[in-house]
Amino acid sequence: MNHLNRVQQRIDNIDGLLISDIGNVRWISGFSGSSGWVICTPDDAVFITDSRYDIQAHEQVKTIPVTIYSSPTKPIEVIAQQLSRLGIKRLGIEATVVTMAVLEDWQKAFSGIELVPVKGVIEPVRMVKSPEEVALIKRACGLTDACYEHVLRMIQPGVSEWDLMLEIEFYVRRSGAQNAFPPIAVSGPNSARPHGTATERKFENGDFVTMDFGAKLDGYCADLTRTVVVGEATPRHVEIYEQVLKANVECINFMKPGIPCRDVDALARRILDEKGLAQYFGHGLGHGLGRDVHDYGSLSARSEDNLEPGQVWTVEPGVYIEGFGGVRVEDDVVVIENGVEVLTHCNKSLTVLPR
Repeated sequence: MNHLNRVQQRIDNIDGLLISDIGNVRWISGFSGSSGWVICTPDDAVFITDSRYDIQAHEQVKTIPVTIYSSPTKPIEVIAQQLSRLGIKRLGIEATVVTMAVLEDWQKAFSGIELVPVKGVIEPVRMVKSPEEVALIKRACGLTDACYEHVLRMIQPGVSEWDLMLEIEFYVRRSGAQNAFPPIAVSGPNSARPHGTATERKFENGDFVTMDFGAKLDGYCADLTRTVVVGEATPRHVEIYEQVLKANVECINFMKPGIPCRDVDALARRILDEKGLAQYFGHGLGHGLGRDVHDYGSLSARSEDNLEPGQVWTVEPGVYIEGFGGVRVEDDVVVIENGVEVLTHCNKSLTVLPR
């Protein structure tokens, strides 16, 4: 069953669904361009894009009929025509995506059609990956692992964060992939910034160096974080690193179908609190991973989801101490029938460089 069929089965109390979020459009159609819409009913669908993508859309969109428009026709006019053709009177729209400005335009253009904000149609389906999707994520993870092993040779006193970040970015690109997000390469006090930006700061002995990056290959993402020490690891380095690693490993071992996502996050905090470190862990434990690096779902205290087979998650506990530095250890996992399979395999034991 393809993505379209799975969504069609969930359409209820509406005549059809207008998918406008480009991430959802790409997921349901296979289209990789920057502009497109999908309208689907329980038994029909249409993909809409403009003439810039005529050839690309016909190559990539295999399960949905394609409609192309050209200037001066406006996309809203084509969408209105297709809604009329499909006989839609009660139209679902993505509640978490559509802005008030867009909603007002649609209300004017889609005469006689009731617009109904909907949630929970696409999100739960996207969270559970097909075997084909998992295979693509595994490929992206394999390339990301290789990139990590490649850049380790660079890490020594005098090398800058900027140089390391560029090498990560270049390795991924020259391997035929995209970067799933701008790579993070931070060191020393800067490593206490979970999403810090690389600077010209040069590595010094006693630095934590944190690298967070991922390849995007054939439309699917990986997301990996590793932290190393430059020069020599002090007892404080070891204590912090080993406790973060323990949280990563024990949370992965704890995960299996049926467990509430918030319980996995809570376990990480309990483990970090054994050493008084939970106070330095301010973000959620992980997030969904797929076509987007931050796909649907979160391993956090706010989550209302449970783990299900086919879900792909990041598991990324961290400790960030201002003025000292930070550690994060992140792996990607897919939930299987009796636990999880880890998709990232590069070394995560405490590493001191240069060797």
